[in-house]
Amino acid sequence: MGRKKYNWKARNVAEVEIDNSVTKKIPIDIKHREDKYDSCNTLVLPNEKRKTRRKVEKIIATRLLSRKRRKQLEKVVEKKKKKLRRTELLQELEKVQVPKEELKQYISLTNAQTKGLKRQFREDKLPTKEYKVNLDNQNEDDAPEVSINAIKGSKKRRLAILEEQKAKDAVSDPNVIGFDELSDSESESNPENNKDEEEEENAGETASSEETKQTEENGYIPSKENNNTDSTTKNIVKEEGKSVDRQTTASEESSETPRLMKKKPATFVILERKPEIQAARLKLPVVAEEQMIVEAINENPVVIITGETGSGKTTQVPQFLYEAGYAKDRLIGVTEPRRVAAISMSKRVAEEMNLTEKEVSYLIRFKGNVTSETKVKFMTDGVLLKEIQSDFLLTKYSVIILDEAHERSVYTDILIGLLSRIVPLRNKRKDPLKLVIMSATLRVEEFVENSKLFKTKPPVLTVESRQFPVTIYFNKRTSVNYVSDALKKTIKIHTRLPDGGILIFLTGQQEVNFIVRKLRKAFSTRNKKETSNTKESSQKTDDSLKETENAENKNDNSNESDNNDDDDDDDFRSEDDKEVQLDEDEDEDDDMVDLKACVNAQPLWVLPLYSLLPSYKQARVFEPPPEGHRLCVVATNVAETSLTIPNVKYVVDCGRCKTRMYDKVTGVSTYKICYTSKASANQRAGRAGRTGPGHCYRLYSSAVFNDQFEQFSQSEIQRKPVDDLLLQMKVMNIDKVVNFPFPTPPDTVQLQMAEKRLMILGALQQLHSDKESSYNAKVTPLGRSIAAFPVAPRYGKMLAFSHQHNLLEYTVCMVAALSVQEVLMEAFEMDGNSRNKWLQMRRFWAGTGNNLFLGDPMVLIRAIGGAEYAGAKGKLLRFCEEHGLRHKAVVEVRKLRQQLTNEINLNVQNLNLVINPEMKPPIDTEAKLLRQIILAGMADQVARKVMPDEVNEDQDKAKWKYAYKTKDMEDPVFMHSSCVLRKTCPEWVVYQEIYETNKMYMRGVTAIEPEWLPKFAPSLCHLGEPLTDPPPRYDPETGRVMCSMAGTFGRAGWKLPVMDVEYPLSVDGVKWFACFFLEGKVCPKLKQFVSSLLSTPQSINKTWAK
Repeated sequence: MGRKKYNWKARNVAEVEIDNSVTKKIPIDIKHREDKYDSCNTLVLPNEKRKTRRKVEKIIATRLLSRKRRKQLEKVVEKKKKKLRRTELLQELEKVQVPKEELKQYISLTNAQTKGLKRQFREDKLPTKEYKVNLDNQNEDDAPEVSINAIKGSKKRRLAILEEQKAKDAVSDPNVIGFDELSDSESESNPENNKDEEEEENAGETASSEETKQTEENGYIPSKENNNTDSTTKNIVKEEGKSVDRQTTASEESSETPRLMKKKPATFVILERKPEIQAARLKLPVVAEEQMIVEAINENPVVIITGETGSGKTTQVPQFLYEAGYAKDRLIGVTEPRRVAAISMSKRVAEEMNLTEKEVSYLIRFKGNVTSETKVKFMTDGVLLKEIQSDFLLTKYSVIILDEAHERSVYTDILIGLLSRIVPLRNKRKDPLKLVIMSATLRVEEFVENSKLFKTKPPVLTVESRQFPVTIYFNKRTSVNYVSDALKKTIKIHTRLPDGGILIFLTGQQEVNFIVRKLRKAFSTRNKKETSNTKESSQKTDDSLKETENAENKNDNSNESDNNDDDDDDDFRSEDDKEVQLDEDEDEDDDMVDLKACVNAQPLWVLPLYSLLPSYKQARVFEPPPEGHRLCVVATNVAETSLTIPNVKYVVDCGRCKTRMYDKVTGVSTYKICYTSKASANQRAGRAGRTGPGHCYRLYSSAVFNDQFEQFSQSEIQRKPVDDLLLQMKVMNIDKVVNFPFPTPPDTVQLQMAEKRLMILGALQQLHSDKESSYNAKVTPLGRSIAAFPVAPRYGKMLAFSHQHNLLEYTVCMVAALSVQEVLMEAFEMDGNSRNKWLQMRRFWAGTGNNLFLGDPMVLIRAIGGAEYAGAKGKLLRFCEEHGLRHKAVVEVRKLRQQLTNEINLNVQNLNLVINPEMKPPIDTEAKLLRQIILAGMADQVARKVMPDEVNEDQDKAKWKYAYKTKDMEDPVFMHSSCVLRKTCPEWVVYQEIYETNKMYMRGVTAIEPEWLPKFAPSLCHLGEPLTDPPPRYDPETGRVMCSMAGTFGRAGWKLPVMDVEYPLSVDGVKWFACFFLEGKVCPKLKQFVSSLLSTPQSINKTWAK
């Protein structure tokens, strides 16, 4: 364009458009003119300035056409011209084309040309398939000989057919060895050859379609079997398959498999089942879907099976896979979330398959019967996770079945994430592993729609459940006193409705025992004979009902009354007209119960069912009740899944569940009674329809069910701390856990706090700068040692530290007791005499001195030691009853002690650690060391007593009496009345956990000394500069320079007393060491030369010294 010249704007003549519309609107007093304006009068000026507009023509700069672009456009133009010429050429050719009748009289070139003797003899000896078929058709129908089209690629196809015939002859030849399976390398051609073949196919598309029509007319249609016969025919299928595929269905056209699957013979393992078991199996809904399930597992690496409880998934799917040959060379693994389910399912499957326990076995945390002959292995999900740590690819297994995936336990979520990566790795190694996820609900969207978990959506198979119709009744109002409502509803069912088992769902053990006690009292066998005492028993029953009303739940968030707008019915409708119905107009607020009906009613066989119940008592619910009794099971949510109680016809659902809530930041745990989910409520209702039509009575309104019940319950991984999960994954070299493909990922706050706690424990490396990623911390050697123990990380650190002073025997006992919940029974559960006796015994076990300061762990050590001694004498049950110990918890502690002992003996050489039934209590020095070990494991759970002078005047001083404060909470925490340190009230303590009821209480309290904190919790201590008074000193025993320092602890800045610590590594520390060296304190032989020095050694530390 060039540079613009001087004054180019002024010299640029532009066209100007003048707007005179304003001038014409000037009014002039001219009467004889209508417009009041004369254009001749030029002296009249407008009030406003006229408007002008410059017309500027837009200059569009055309871009120069490059040589490359010009050539491209010229080619496009040439192509268009060729197309026009082609149409004209085709039209001209059509005019001179030979008619079809005349064309049939000509002979093809391929038949007329000379082949040569060798080729002629070879083709005569090995005729092609098409020639054979056409020859047969010619003999039958006297049809003319079919000619071969002269298109490109015919030679390759003919040679491939000849090679196939040669291979078949070689297989039948006894002198040829190793031709049973042809190599796939012959069928895999080079990419260049594939391109040439595709061009040949495109060039001869028309001819191949004509050939297909011709072969169909002669009766030859290529079948699927011919296409799948051998790997050497793949080249033929590539060329001829196009014409064949057009005859196939739409589903075959949409398949994206470029290569045909190898033909594989079906495998079937015969099982000789008992006739009665086979007859029972055939009634299960899942058996009808056996073929669909096995085919889906064969064709897909991951399969999801959904079906309600009772459809037979858990017992039958392993049998399907066993019969399909998956257990021929490797194991079939089945995981269960509960140990009870793993044991019972393994026994049931072994019985159905008519195999021994050596072939169908189980393995749980403390025991198992797995042998080298095992084919089907039932286990808990935690056991399989431990196996992945040692064998990541699970090479021993051919199939992994994850049962009860809808419960979403932490281990199940981790297993799904790990197996989503293990399955593709095994497939790449040509060693496939099948994954089957089984869920009792249709909550599979988190598996199917999660592209981060599975790249391709796994198929979902739905199995219809063996469910009889269940009639559901809602209450008109939702009462807070659901325990009382459950008792009254059960009494009405038993006294007014026909026979059938009753299942009552409550929230916890105390409620279960309360209802069991009241029902046994009201419907015992003795009541039939004691008709004379009707008045007394009626008064007792009324009092019991009033007691239930007073047992309100303080954590229940439900409204006292919910108006039910729907047409809900609380009466007992029956399936038979003969069945008795309850009065619809009955006043629900009436607490009076017809005691005469209770006395004269059929006896009730009442059994409790909850997780802490001993196994032999849990098994009683599966046994038939005594003759003449009706079964009534009072259970927690344990009876929702996994266990199917027989002959249950009536279900009473309180609609609540006790959930352990966990604060992600402070770590406070609390049990809250809240509404269950809709899925769980439907599971409970389904329990009434297992053996026949049933009824479910919900003690809440339909409005509450629709509005306040969540669709599904929250997964466990989002409700509990993930410290052990994070450490285990770090040990498995999964550094960035936030990127792990969880089905439902935990909150980022959970991961951050877990990583922070592990850094305090020393299991993860400290991040020294804010720029470093908060999720990239590496595991330390101490962290790997901690992860080797099957306990929480803080307890693993205690075990790792206890080997230094030969305290492993006590630490194993203490850690095992702390890991099992509720070893000691609560004193308030018993009457006054037993309560006082238990408390006095626990204070005696605590002892004095350091043993007393060891606190609650000392009580546990003495209690487990006494139980072990009583167990050796055969008096364990009696000992537990007399001293307030839970027998089931004590047995579990012993199993965990045995497991920890075996782990330590395997990892530590020349150590013969055993469980000594005559273990003596620790002495005072050992108790002090155990206090330090507990501090090392619980360094982040330190509490300090609130002094009276620290309470502000405006605060309630009674509230802060005997209160403690933790480093992360503002609210006060307290010691429970059962804590042995409650009367001592030491200033500094550590605790196992904090739980909330009406107040926040500490559990597992141990007193510590503040001087220990800089050594065992250095990351939480903020120490100042070394003090000059007293001056630093040299410790000849440790060879370290010691100094006095003061500091603070934690975020609250609690002041620590002045303490002796090692001098920090700095220049001043080196100077002090040089000073002590010159004084002869490090090397005493140098002391004689001190007087010969030019200046004293102390001058090194002077401020003026350089």
